[in-house]
Amino acid sequence: MLCRWDQAAGKGNELNVWGPKLTEEITQKVIGVGGAFESDWQARVNHPYSQQVFVNRGGTLPRIPPAPKATDVGVGEVASGKGWTVTSAEAIHVQPYLDSLAYRVDTPEGSVVFTGDTEPCDSVKELARDADMMVCMCWDEQSVMEGNNEHRGQCGTTGAAQMAQEAGVKQLVLVHMGPTLSKDTPFDRHYEEMSPMYDGKIIFSEELMRIEV
Repeated sequence: MLCRWDQAAGKGNELNVWGPKLTEEITQKVIGVGGAFESDWQARVNHPYSQQVFVNRGGTLPRIPPAPKATDVGVGEVASGKGWTVTSAEAIHVQPYLDSLAYRVDTPEGSVVFTGDTEPCDSVKELARDADMMVCMCWDEQSVMEGNNEHRGQCGTTGAAQMAQEAGVKQLVLVHMGPTLSKDTPFDRHYEEMSPMYDGKIIFSEELMRIEV
């Protein structure tokens, strides 16, 4: 949030932030008045050196402090615009300490579901029903996670594949992979394990990868 505000030099629209319960509170505590980064943005707004850099980037004084619009949301429609809609469903992760949501973006070009951190669950499966793509967390190989008791609140390889199959998703993109799974390239044995239970396309994501819906 701070980087976007700083680099936009007053030319960008104010950032809208949607998230589960506590999003408004966390945003305020991070970047609002009295928040963790107030001293930083106060310097950028008020110090002559920072003001000069702001002007050199094309900004016009006085500089306006960051004011992202944060909104706590629950299950259902989150936001919509011309040709797009974002809806959400409960994801199962670390409740009751924090709520977690999965999100679905529907556009004329296709539909994408972002599971966030979650274990396989009916609510995310229904959100992803017949989606063109599901971007799903995949921490590690399923058998490893079950062996070290890390399978609760998270998806592993076959858990993600089974959820994608039951939802009728066309492409499964695996993200948020832990250090062990990330190093196990080229993932051949994981494809072999997952393919019998999911008949769509499986993609193990990499940094800077671009994927067509």
